[in-house]
Amino acid sequence: MGTQAPVIVPGSPGAPARTARPGERVGRTPGATVASDVRFAEGMIPHHRQALEMTSLVEARTTTETVRSLARGITAAQTPEIKAMTGWLTELGRRPPAGHTHDQQAAYGMATQEELNALRAARAGAFDRLFLRLMTRHHEGAVKMAGEELAGGHDQRMRMMAKDVYQGQSIEIARMRGVLDSLAA
Repeated sequence: MGTQAPVIVPGSPGAPARTARPGERVGRTPGATVASDVRFAEGMIPHHRQALEMTSLVEARTTTETVRSLARGITAAQTPEIKAMTGWLTELGRRPPAGHTHDQQAAYGMATQEELNALRAARAGAFDRLFLRLMTRHHEGAVKMAGEELAGGHDQRMRMMAKDVYQGQSIEIARMRGVLDSLAA
């Protein structure tokens, strides 16, 4: 298949290049999927869904543009991540988790039903402070999950997703802490 054009594989420093054989894979071979990869996707999908549930409350409950901006960023990042992980699980023949339960992952910063109810009832400054505290804890849980995937996962796509979650949400944690500090001042 293809153009029949030769593929040149560089040699090590000082060694000559060679032509790849027909059908030969060049580059890194993707790591085999392991249980850690599946746990990460199956755990992160409902985790992200809860974050989206919390961000969906922001527009109607605050006038603080910084909080609105943070919520829009979280939604913009996590919506396609859910789609990617759902597709990946489907490719594996696994059924993606449906919905989420609020208490299922207390170790990963998930808000309880009571905390979500309090968030729904809050307005203005009280909403901002509660949203930022809950979302910071929620992100810390996601960073923990991503760290576990990076430590034990092998699938290249899930490891890249974990790296993105780890880096992006670590930055958002710092921003949310800064906003919370400014609201307290």
